[in-house]
Amino acid sequence: MGTPRTPKGRARAIATLLAEEYPEAVCELDHRNPFELLAATILSAQCTDARVNMVTPALFARYPDPPSLAGADLPELEEIIRSTGFYQSKAKNLVGMAQALVERFGGEVPTKLEDLVTLAGVGRKTGNVVRSVAFDLPGLPVDTHVLRLSKRLGLTASDDPVKVEAELGALLPRKEWGDFSLRTILHGRRVCDARKPRCTECLLEPLCPSSLVPRKRRTRA
Repeated sequence: MGTPRTPKGRARAIATLLAEEYPEAVCELDHRNPFELLAATILSAQCTDARVNMVTPALFARYPDPPSLAGADLPELEEIIRSTGFYQSKAKNLVGMAQALVERFGGEVPTKLEDLVTLAGVGRKTGNVVRSVAFDLPGLPVDTHVLRLSKRLGLTASDDPVKVEAELGALLPRKEWGDFSLRTILHGRRVCDARKPRCTECLLEPLCPSSLVPRKRRTRA
């Protein structure tokens, strides 16, 4: 593959390679509906998906829908989600989110990002996860993996997730935003580690300006 000369060309080439490597782009948070995904994503802040998936079966057995969660007893809810960390604030956010769904959205999870971000515990990343995964709508979640890889790959120079979302969104078709984010997250977890990136094993290495693989010097004829 030739080296693309523009950021948009590099982004499209990266997206193509990631799609070949991870054809099944899936969210690793277990869920059965938009409400469960929304709650699980709130819990995933500062916590691994694997840990969240250990907690949500009991959570959704006890609170299967927005009305039941809206009326949850905080100490009981805190105990269920304690192992996800920051459980007190997360419990308040879950209850506040559910109350807002009941009071303002008829008990349904809204699809518009501007509505989602009005819910307790929901920022643009969480809102975009719900949009792209639960509703198959354009949404580009920028988590720590997407932020790290986007900078390493030279697609952005910003540390601001909102700016990175806008910059990446301008480089890729809207319909590809969600899958690009999911695949980038998978690649960040499996290959492009924060501390010890495995550049020699990385399919994106030829396109990566941050590669640790030594480049051969070109000699003049």
